[in-house]
Amino acid sequence: MRTCIRGGTVVTAAGRFQADVLIKDELILAVGAELDSAEADIIDAEGKHVLPGGIDVHTHLDMPLGEISSSDDFYTGHVAAAFGGTTTHLDFANQSRGETLEHAIKTWHARAGGKACIDYGFHVTVTDVNDATLEEIGRLPGQGVTTIKLLMAYKGRVMVDDAALFLAMERARDAGVLTMVHCENGDVIDVLIRQSLAAGRTETRWHPLTRPPQLEGEATGRAIAIAEILGAPLYVVHVTCEPALRHIRDARRRGVDVTAETCVQYLFFTSEDVARGDFEGAKWVCSPPFRAVPDQRALWEGLRHGVLGIVSTDHCPFFFATQKVLGRDDFSLIPNGCPGIEDRLVVLHHAGVNGGRLDLERFVALTATNPARVFGLEGRKGAIAPGHDADIAIWDMNRERTISAATSHSRVDYNLYEGMTVRGIPEKVLLRGRLIVDGDRFLGTPGYGRFLPRALTRPLGIL
Repeated sequence: MRTCIRGGTVVTAAGRFQADVLIKDELILAVGAELDSAEADIIDAEGKHVLPGGIDVHTHLDMPLGEISSSDDFYTGHVAAAFGGTTTHLDFANQSRGETLEHAIKTWHARAGGKACIDYGFHVTVTDVNDATLEEIGRLPGQGVTTIKLLMAYKGRVMVDDAALFLAMERARDAGVLTMVHCENGDVIDVLIRQSLAAGRTETRWHPLTRPPQLEGEATGRAIAIAEILGAPLYVVHVTCEPALRHIRDARRRGVDVTAETCVQYLFFTSEDVARGDFEGAKWVCSPPFRAVPDQRALWEGLRHGVLGIVSTDHCPFFFATQKVLGRDDFSLIPNGCPGIEDRLVVLHHAGVNGGRLDLERFVALTATNPARVFGLEGRKGAIAPGHDADIAIWDMNRERTISAATSHSRVDYNLYEGMTVRGIPEKVLLRGRLIVDGDRFLGTPGYGRFLPRALTRPLGIL
């Protein structure tokens, strides 16, 4: 099967140019002017921009949390992602205490099996660091998993101490596995939460006040120090604030192999949203929490100048009416997480590119090319070039959309960006050469999405 995307402006991380894109079966065969399109199906892209499909490296689909689970599964989450121009994502297979890493990965394979509509891979979250787990880390690449995640927060649940962090990062380094770290000082946060509740301070506004930015900055510096001692690569997830950015910036200047992401929602909302009355602020409860306007400015600067290399979502939706409400009388019981897998690209493009903060090439780098490079998918995903999977989003940069939960495809009863009008929309989306979104129509098929075994990580360099 051959398809030719004709006459569009192809955008890569390095530049943009008028070109046809010729696809054969699942792969890009050629990119160039006036390609031979004999016997090919034609997609007219004149006046449109042709971008690589987005890659979201931080999601939590069908994730258990006590007696509930995040509301999007691998079908609804994938449909939402596709309508937003995302064709690949990496989800977290979470180890439970006493469980093997292999069991966690098999559990997530079962969750995705038969439902996946876009391509996906897994990180594994390590919560129980012991001799057996450390040995298992060395076997992860054989299962196509080349990243682990450890959390320095959520004491008593999934938090690891510094010794466990050191040992896991050391073993990952030796196995060619990249360590991802959630950086917050969980010990101090635990004290602050207990003190707040004891004093009767239970409203949503206390969530960010018990997780101050200094404790994210301190933990980020501590994780970097451990990585620097070990000579291990480090990836800092969901950076929210200037104190954390400062440690990352300084470490990169010293030559430490540290890469960091922020999540798109941190660019748009602040702790004032978490403080909204009548429990409305629960919609914005996630960890690390939303910060202040100066932190947002610092994040945009970090994206523009390369301190931050990737924009993800940490997509972890919970129903407001039936799940978030579990913490109405105690902010610490509100399920942490926000939706965003469908909105990431359009809101970042609107505020970043249309807003003059990013150029279109940097936008592609942050949302597709860098994620592929960092997470072992380079040469296959994240670029429009011969030999790559034909994962392509055709954007109409003049088309507008007003975001609403009523028209979104994520299975959740609210949208953080409700009422926001954006200009620039992916109107056709292809996954491995197959058209899966055409305007308002979803043409994908459950089970077509493919698990992606990923290559070993390598020095990340400057993004």
